[in-house]
Amino acid sequence: MRRVICKPGAIHFLCFILACLLFCANFEFSLAQSEDIEFSVDLSAAVIPLPKVFKPNIDLSGRGFSRELSWPQGLAAQEVLDSWQKEVGFSGVYRMQYNLWEINDLAKNRQLQDKLLANHEDIIKKISGAGGVVILNIFGTPAGLGKVLDKKSPPWDMRAFKELIKGYIRLLSCIKKYNIWYEVWSAPDLDDFFLGRKQEYLNLYRVVAETVKELEKEYKIHIPLGGPSVSWWFQNLDGNNIITPEKSLIYELIRFCSHYRLPLDFISWHTYTSDPQVDKELTSYGKTSIALIRDWLSYFNLAKNTPLIVDEWNYDSGANFLSARHTRGNIAASYYLSRIKNMYEAGLDYQVHFCLEDFQNNKEGVVRNLGVFWFDPESPNKGGPKSIYNIFKIMSNLGDNFFPLAKTNNEFTGSIVTKSADSFTILLYNYIDPGIANNYLSRNIASLSVAERRSLLSLVSSERLYSILRREIDPASLRITGKLKSLLKKAVELNDKATKFSTSSRIVNLTLKNLKADYLYQRYVIDASLGLGAEFSPMEQKEVLAGAPYKETLTLSPYSIQVILLKLKPKVPEPVITSEPQVVNATVQINNTTLMAPVSNATIETARPQEAQNLSGLPDKK
Repeated sequence: MRRVICKPGAIHFLCFILACLLFCANFEFSLAQSEDIEFSVDLSAAVIPLPKVFKPNIDLSGRGFSRELSWPQGLAAQEVLDSWQKEVGFSGVYRMQYNLWEINDLAKNRQLQDKLLANHEDIIKKISGAGGVVILNIFGTPAGLGKVLDKKSPPWDMRAFKELIKGYIRLLSCIKKYNIWYEVWSAPDLDDFFLGRKQEYLNLYRVVAETVKELEKEYKIHIPLGGPSVSWWFQNLDGNNIITPEKSLIYELIRFCSHYRLPLDFISWHTYTSDPQVDKELTSYGKTSIALIRDWLSYFNLAKNTPLIVDEWNYDSGANFLSARHTRGNIAASYYLSRIKNMYEAGLDYQVHFCLEDFQNNKEGVVRNLGVFWFDPESPNKGGPKSIYNIFKIMSNLGDNFFPLAKTNNEFTGSIVTKSADSFTILLYNYIDPGIANNYLSRNIASLSVAERRSLLSLVSSERLYSILRREIDPASLRITGKLKSLLKKAVELNDKATKFSTSSRIVNLTLKNLKADYLYQRYVIDASLGLGAEFSPMEQKEVLAGAPYKETLTLSPYSIQVILLKLKPKVPEPVITSEPQVVNATVQINNTTLMAPVSNATIETARPQEAQNLSGLPDKK
């Protein structure tokens, strides 16, 4: 069973960090004075290849149960996978669980086990055949190979475990030659997913890494391997926080692979939050987590450009079931675009959204509506896509060229603009982080001194922080450092803005410059009115002509997305007229009588259909 437990929300996460500290001693996108947003796009500006982080990648997990034992129990239903393949495609990065416990559990029924493996392989084959990448998460120690009788146990017989793994990797990567990246375990820092210690995880990684090296040497191919897929980038199996990132499992894995010369082809972690800027959080080293990890790679003589992947993420505020991820899916949709944009700016290489289908009615009792598809646990055949699903369909049709985004001071609205040979796609979103004040403090807490962090903890524990955010206490009146006062002042300002714009629409004055041709214009909207099962169709269609800049005023309601598609208008072929008209005979049949009359061929070429009825010049008969 995959990792689907509840991650800490913004407030809980801040309190968690602070508690731990006690023990640790070419566009323009601007905001005018009227608060209208001026958005100007120069469609002839320089572009770059579309970064891979914008691909509509997703973890294929879901449901958590199936009446058919040969179907992987942590995988979304077949009909959901079919819908995704048809409407989005499999050309991106797709993560799958390869549950060794589940596979080995059918060892006594070889026919059923072979069918289970075939179902795994069928999906892998489709993704690989479409030019996509499979991140195959190796998880679940088979019964008899673990130190305890639990799929979360580390193996005790490493030799037997190695031979088991080697057989699967040999078949899928060496013989079948599927495009697979192998990931060792999921969330090993959480007891719900791994029962071992740090060294036991590292030993587990080493066994898989040595297996990969041997197969690469034997078959003369490259087999990507990575991990550790921890619950937060700074986490370790012994517990850790952002103040001491050098104790993280990611750091330990980088050092371990460098020392033993093991492959580390990508680094992965999870991040569940409502904060779209979480990937930009500062560390105690004065740089972001992404910049710091790249420094670690360089220091230990590994490739600095090793792909960094957030391989599980979703809108999360600490609850298992959220209307923002179901009937009010427009909230998660607007968060999706805001987070993707910030991931790009932070320097992430890939992201994999979690997950394809909701989890309900499974034997583990896991109920979370994280999927882009829902279903009724009482009637499993009843279900369908949520409004966020439309974003994935749009992202799958983005142009191959990307307009680099200009950084702005606008906290809530943003844009993504791409172009192809014959089209432009303009995405405008309006996402308001409900926990923006707390998330802002969390992102900057590592930059504070020990004394400043203690002061902030005191404000949180006494609940004075909430009085500050409500402007009942002025930070200037507190006996704290100037730096902390500045952070609190900024948090108050952000809280005020979030309170205001969570219920107020934004006016966007859109200008499109340098239209070199005529385009067909379509505008789509994802907002609170787009409920479950609602048709996603254009709100507006028209023509946009070349020449002068095109201007339009749009209204972005809270947690909404506007999508503008410009498709090059097909040229209408001009009528062919000979230089010298020639007289020809034209025939018209009236009341079963064929009439013939001389007429110019120029007249025939240019005549409209309704005019062709009277080509003989005779009066109509009634």
